[in-house]
Amino acid sequence: QVQLVESGGGLVQAGGSLRLSCAASGRTFSTNVMAWFRQAPGKEREFVAVISWTGINTDYADSLKGRFTISRDNAKNTVYLQMNSLKSEDTAVYYCAASNRRTIASAGQRAADFGSWGQGTQVTVSS
Repeated sequence: QVQLVESGGGLVQAGGSLRLSCAASGRTFSTNVMAWFRQAPGKEREFVAVISWTGINTDYADSLKGRFTISRDNAKNTVYLQMNSLKSEDTAVYYCAASNRRTIASAGQRAADFGSWGQGTQVTVSS
């Protein structure tokens, strides 16, 4: 089991940037596929980005490609989400999640595919 704690959320103006961090504890972190999801008020939790355990392979929600970047530092047990050119529709609680799979192909992109979750961090984009 991996324990996850997100940070870095806040209030930002449209067009601005934020970098979210997810600190993990648990000896299996470096072999886990990690992902970011988000949930806006009244909406279902949706996939944002995923990264393989090596950090080499990544995938994104189609609507976010080019603006968001996921990365990881296994030496620091941390996953990041760099968010640029933020829009009001990016407002949501952002969650970090861990899978027990090692490849993004096997991990999937549904919330149900990920067994460990952080508490979330609020991102609010003002227009």
